[in-house]
Amino acid sequence: MATVAHLLTKKGRQVYSVAPHQTVMDALHLMDEKNIGAVLVMEGQHVAGIFSERDYARRGILKGNSEKTPLHQVMSTTVFFIDPDQSVGACLSMMTDKHVRHLPVMKDDQVVGVISIGDVVKAIIEEKQSTIVGLENFLVSKENPF
Repeated sequence: MATVAHLLTKKGRQVYSVAPHQTVMDALHLMDEKNIGAVLVMEGQHVAGIFSERDYARRGILKGNSEKTPLHQVMSTTVFFIDPDQSVGACLSMMTDKHVRHLPVMKDDQVVGVISIGDVVKAIIEEKQSTIVGLENFLVSKENPF
């Protein structure tokens, strides 16, 4: 099974972040501009939280004024991380168990990427497709050995 590092090589290692004092609207503008569903909330190199579309739908809207509400009031402060050497399957298991859709990838206490549920599903589908093609080719070669 493919590793997180392999997935990041294909997807890219770009990490988008905002500071805790920035507003909900700042985060939403960045998410819209980059076409992403979540941003890390960082204080320097430290991950203070994560802000996702789900956070906005559940807490951001309820706070009211997105142009003035600081992210630290609505972000998720429990953040789960994955190691680049772990399998894509381990990502899927963690996302399912923890009910999250985004996992920052950490190596040597540094964020080296972010994996989304879409990235994981795409990688698993590609892997299954490759297996299917390999099995089909094997079967065809067995049926017609010459």
